[in-house]
Parts: sequence; structure tokens; C-alpha cells
Amino acid sequence: MATTAQLFEEPFDADEYIERLAWRTPGGGSKGGAEAFDPKKLLEEFVNHIEELKLLDERIQRKVEKLEQQCHREAKEFAHKVQDLQRSNQVAFQHFQELDEHISYVATKVCHLGDQLEGVNTPRQRAVEAQRLMTYFNEFLDGELRSDVFNNPDKIKEAADIIQKLHLIAQELPFDRFSDVKAKIASKYHDLERQLIQEFTAAQRRGEIGRMREVAAVLLHFKGYAHCVDVYIKQCQEAHVKERLEETRHSDVEQYLKNLYDLYSRTTALAAKLTDFNLGSDKHTFLSKLIKNIFSCYLESYIDMERQYLQNRSGLILQRYYDSKNHQKRAVGTGSIQELKERIRQRTNLPLGPSIDTHGETFLSQEVVVNLLQETRHAFERCNKLSDPADLPKNAFSIFLLLVEYLCVDHIDYALEIGLSAIPSADAKNANLYFLDVVQQANTIFHLFDKQFNDNLMPLISSSPKLTECLHKKKEVIEQMEVKLDTGIDRTLNCMVGQMKHILVTEQKKTDFKPEDENNVMIQYTTACSKVCAYVSKQVERVRRSMDGKNVDTVLTELGVRFHRLIHEHLQQFSYSSMGGMLAICDVAEYRRSAKDFRVPLVLQLFDTLHALCNLLVVAPDNLKQVCSGEQLTNLDKNLLHAFVQLRVDYRSARLGRHFS
Repeated sequence: MATTAQLFEEPFDADEYIERLAWRTPGGGSKGGAEAFDPKKLLEEFVNHIEELKLLDERIQRKVEKLEQQCHREAKEFAHKVQDLQRSNQVAFQHFQELDEHISYVATKVCHLGDQLEGVNTPRQRAVEAQRLMTYFNEFLDGELRSDVFNNPDKIKEAADIIQKLHLIAQELPFDRFSDVKAKIASKYHDLERQLIQEFTAAQRRGEIGRMREVAAVLLHFKGYAHCVDVYIKQCQEAHVKERLEETRHSDVEQYLKNLYDLYSRTTALAAKLTDFNLGSDKHTFLSKLIKNIFSCYLESYIDMERQYLQNRSGLILQRYYDSKNHQKRAVGTGSIQELKERIRQRTNLPLGPSIDTHGETFLSQEVVVNLLQETRHAFERCNKLSDPADLPKNAFSIFLLLVEYLCVDHIDYALEIGLSAIPSADAKNANLYFLDVVQQANTIFHLFDKQFNDNLMPLISSSPKLTECLHKKKEVIEQMEVKLDTGIDRTLNCMVGQMKHILVTEQKKTDFKPEDENNVMIQYTTACSKVCAYVSKQVERVRRSMDGKNVDTVLTELGVRFHRLIHEHLQQFSYSSMGGMLAICDVAEYRRSAKDFRVPLVLQLFDTLHALCNLLVVAPDNLKQVCSGEQLTNLDKNLLHAFVQLRVDYRSARLGRHFS
């Protein structure tokens, strides 16, 4: 039975149960095993197991019946207990009802007695109060206030209560008989009201909330209570603003400006919401005056502190950057000698002064630029909110000038100066041309500068005369940088051409175009051509990465024209045999393939013409005239055609000059 109970565990699955039973029976396994399958044993085991299950069921059934009987017995006992408790609760409830009725009866008697006492005491109190007020009224009538309550500052609360009641009584008296006493009471009324407001203000400044509550309760019955509310609001605003601003005004200018902007913005937003309420016909003027009274002392000096902070912050950002590069910033001269050097450099494209090695550093940082622009953007936002409308364009322009000074002059223009100084001479060997990296970063930075000009500055000055000044200043800055960019690009192109020339001079041999064995030339183009084309491809790709828009085509056109001129002049330095001429044509064809990378029609046309000229080096003498009159050569100067024909080694022997006579 223990085994059967073990097999009968939850969760129960009949199929699994039968399978496990068969598996535990010797010879009963369906897949064989140590013993062969024996159906008789399995049947016998099943019959025995069924009997065991029947016995188990009978035992469980007896146990269930026993538990059910026990449950019914306990339920009856519990029901009797509940009935006893209900009877006890009903008795207690009846006692409570009787007690409540008795308490109500006593309370009614007490209230009735209290009403009787009050009916007797109230007229008496009124008579005493009236007598007291008549005594104080007589003092005003006599013109001499002898009572201590009017002369003791500590009893101002009691005096206020008395004078407020006398003031109400005086309103009912005829003016012709009691004009003097009414005036005296009114004077004392206003004097006490003023003293109470002063006491309220002093208590608020001391932070004595309890005293404020007492004075406000007294003032509640005076006409000047509304003024008390105004004083409270004003004091709250001034105390909060002063606490937030004064603690940082001299110690942390950045936080001071942020706090001023935040407080002023929130105050003006609150004023805008308050205009929805009935504050009188001149509510806008009233609210503006309140705000001005609170912030006027801070707004007057705002722009000076803004400019001072922006100068210090911008200078610190730049200095940290140059310190991180271990770079001691060079002084860029602005005197007459420097101006003369600049003019000579622009006209002659000569490097004046020693070339410096920047080790590939452009000295331009987008992180620095983003930080400068972010600081300036915050300054423009504060300027828009905190400046007087009449001063807004002027203040915005002053912030813009600081941006020009630190971003355009101290960072971009300085990097251009360093970049120009780092450009090697045109005849330098293996020169690293980093100026194009400077150009690329300068273009990206200036796009960010231009975006801020349009997004943050233009809305502040668009309808003022300062717009013309800003546009003029921006144009001036652009033109100054473009001059230096153009100069640097021009000198960089000269260096590229110089590097190509160096490759041609060192790699091109005279025997390349006049081989000793005309029948044993195995190369498709010369080594010099291969290296020049590889160099040109790299430089074209570099120009594309560094420029954008039409500048790419402009620079590549100039580079392509100089590349063509160099090859044209280079080819005229050699004499060409028949096989050498074919090799020159192959070289030019390779140069023309490189020229396709420029994607400039003019450059490709120049190399097409050069390729046609090289055909003059190999064409049969009798066909020279026909080739020269071809489509690509017919418009060229005859002297140029003649010069190319003169490069042939058979020029004199074949009397080729007669074709150009």
C-alpha cells in the first residue's frame, strides 16, 4: 500500500500511473529488459493492485465520513455560541440607549440654564462696554487722552479695538455738532492703522509669524487691511529675491545670472496669469510697476555683469583648450609691419617668416565652439528677457561682438594664422598638408556660427537699426576669413603641385621616352606617372572631404589646371623616339584617367587636348598636317603644335619643320 500511495501522488496522470506500475512489475516492461515480457505476471499484478486500491478507497471513505461528522458537531457548537453573544449584545445595547437618553435630558437642562444666564449677563456686558466707550469718547471730546491704553505702546491691540469701535460710532454722529471729535477720532484711527502696518512689516522682517498673525487679526477690521496684504506680498517677494540673488552676486556670477533669469521669468509668468483676475482697469501697469520695484536694482547692472561673465567664461574656455594642447598662444601682430606682410602674402603667395610644425594639430575644436556658442545662446536668452525693450538691440549687439571676438578672432582666425604659418614652401619634400583639415573644421564651425546668428540674434535685432551693423560686422568677419582661407588653399595647391614636380624630377628618366631597345619595352606607363597619379587621387579625395558646395569644384578646377600645366611643361623637357612617344601617350592617358576623378569638364578637356598633342610625337610625317587640322588641335596655336613636333628625335632628319612653314 505504501507503494501504491507513492504512485498516487499529485499531479495525477492515469496513463503515466499505469505505465509506471507496469514498469515496476518484473517482466511487465513494454520494451523488455533483464526479464522477458510476461503478460500473466502483469495481469496478476494489475488484479492485486486493483484490490489494494479498493482497500485504500474504503479507508479514505471511512476517514472522510468521520471528518464530516466532526465538522457538523463543531458547527452546531459554534452556532450556539453565536446566539449567546447576540443575546448579550442586545442587552448591552438597551443599557446604552437608556444611558444616552439620560445624558440628553441632562444636557437639555444645562443648555436651558446657560441661556437663562446669558440672557441676564449679555445686557450687563453691553452696558459695561457702552460705559467704557463713553469714557474714552469723553477724553476725545475734552481733547486730552488720559487713559493708559492710548499712551502705552504695549497696549496697541486694545487701543485699536477701542478706536475702531469709536470710529464706527462717530460715523453716526451729526457733523455740525461733533466735527472736532470726529476729526480727532479719525486722526487717531489712521495713526493706529499706520502703526499696526509698520509693526506687521517689522514682524515680517524679523520672521515672527505669530506676531504677524496677531497684528493681521487686529487690522482685519480696519480699512487698511488690503494695504497690509500688499505689504506682505511685496515683502515676501523682495525677501525671496534678495536671498536668492545677493548670496551669489559677487561670489558666483554665473549662478547669479541664472537665478536672476529664473526669478524674473517666473515673476513675469505669474503676472501674466494674474491679469486674468479682476485687478482693476490698469492692472497691467500695476503689475509692471510691482515687478520693476522688485528687480530694478538688478536689471540696471544686468548687461554689464553679463558681458563681464561672458568675457571671463569665453577666455577660460579657450585657455583650457590651449593648455590641454600644451600650446602657448602666439601673439598675432596687427601693426603696420604685419599688415605689410599680409599684403605681400596675398599678392605674391610667399611664406613670410619661418614655417612652424603643428604636428597635424589644427587648433580648432568643435567642443570649444559648442561651449562658446552655448554660453552665448544662454546670454541671448537672458538678454531677451532681462533687457529693457529700448536697450535690447544694443545689448544683443554687444553680446554678438564678444562672440565675434572670442570665436571668430581668438579661435578661428588664430587657427588660420597658425595654419598659414605651418604650410611648407612649394619645393618642400614629403610635405604634410594640414591646412585642408583647418579649412574643413573652419567651414563646419562657421556653419554653427551662422546658425546661431540666424536663430538667436536675428529675432532680437530684426526690427532695429542694429541689424545693419550686425550684418556689416558679420560680412567683415567672413571676408577676412575667406581671404586667409583662399590664401592658404592657394599655397596648399602650390605645395601639391610642388610635390608632383618633385616626383617627376626624381622618378622620370630621359631614357623613359628614348629607350635604348625600342623593341623591348614591357611597361604600360612610367613609374613617375604611376606615383603622380596615385598622389593626385589622394589629394582630390582630400579636397572633397575638406570642402563643401561649389567650393569643391572651384578648388578642384584650380588644382586640375595646375596639374595639367605641370604635365604639359614636364613633357616638353624630353625628346621622344617612336616607342617613347607611345609611352608618353600612355602616360597622358593615365593622367587623363586621374583627371576624370576631378569631375570637372574643363580639366578633362585640357587632358584630352594634351593627349591629342602627344599623338604628334608618333604620327607618320606625312600625316602630321592632317592630324594638326583635326577637331581637337585645329584651334591651337601653330607655335604650340610646332613645339611638340620638335620634341621628336626624327624632327631634323625627317624635315618635319616644313609642315609648319
